[in-house]
Amino acid sequence: MLIGVIAIVPTIAFSQKADSVYDASVSPPTFSEISYGDHHRQILDFWKAESNEPTPLVFVVHGGGWGGGEKERVHRFVDVQPLLDAGISIVAINYRLIRHAKEDGVEPPVKACLYDAARALQYVRSKASEWNINKDLIAAAGGSAGACTSLWLAFHPDLADPDSSDPVSRESTRVYCAGVKEPQTTLDPKQIREWIPNGKYGGHAFGKENFEEFLSDRESLLSLIAEYSPYSLVSADDPSIYMFYKNQPAIGQKVDNATHSSNYGVKLQERCVELGIDCEVQYPGAVGTTYQTQTDFLIGMLKKNKN
Repeated sequence: MLIGVIAIVPTIAFSQKADSVYDASVSPPTFSEISYGDHHRQILDFWKAESNEPTPLVFVVHGGGWGGGEKERVHRFVDVQPLLDAGISIVAINYRLIRHAKEDGVEPPVKACLYDAARALQYVRSKASEWNINKDLIAAAGGSAGACTSLWLAFHPDLADPDSSDPVSRESTRVYCAGVKEPQTTLDPKQIREWIPNGKYGGHAFGKENFEEFLSDRESLLSLIAEYSPYSLVSADDPSIYMFYKNQPAIGQKVDNATHSSNYGVKLQERCVELGIDCEVQYPGAVGTTYQTQTDFLIGMLKKNKN
């Protein structure tokens, strides 16, 4: 066990260092390294769009399997300048990773990642007047694990505590819509294997060493899966969803990129259609889609209803 930990630390450290500078396509944030909590990972950056009216906002959660990544990856998940040009402000967040959750004794570990995102969203809403943000027009965005987090925010009941003495905790965690890239839409190992026979994602979210352990322990985890799996949380009052994938669906078949298979998106779309929720899945060869990218979707949704 100890040898395994030593072996992966250099890789993670290098990845974080490489990602700690914004891409050349991304303009400097209006505000950087703003703390929304006490942990060193609970920070965010904010880009303020020029507007005389409160602006919509895109709330970006980075990917990295909840085990790595930085807010500086924002360009991988949305096109920053087109959003700003459209009068849409942006926030990109860091959050505690799985290893930090284990250090803090959070069970299951994924709770730290998801609840940090919820807290960051509440913090942003608490700054609405100061930052010229329209609280009612906040969209979640992100990629991979960050996309899964964004869908969790979109589907989870509001975590606002109206009776809290903390003004941030009184703010809503609901979003107007979610436009995401390559999300894992379920954390149920049984569903994953039915949809993607070679799927192996998700055990780490619940502290499992490998997928087979995750699958064998599924019965004891059902209540947690119901709380943290986006698919389990979908209800008829949830917002519009857009998902972008790079591969075609092949339900029930082994696929080359099981972690980011569009099978996840197609199966969630089926459930959303059953519930009457607007849900679009874009992938090579998809027909009847309205938006080519998640940025197109975000602009279309947020600007259409701005006034």
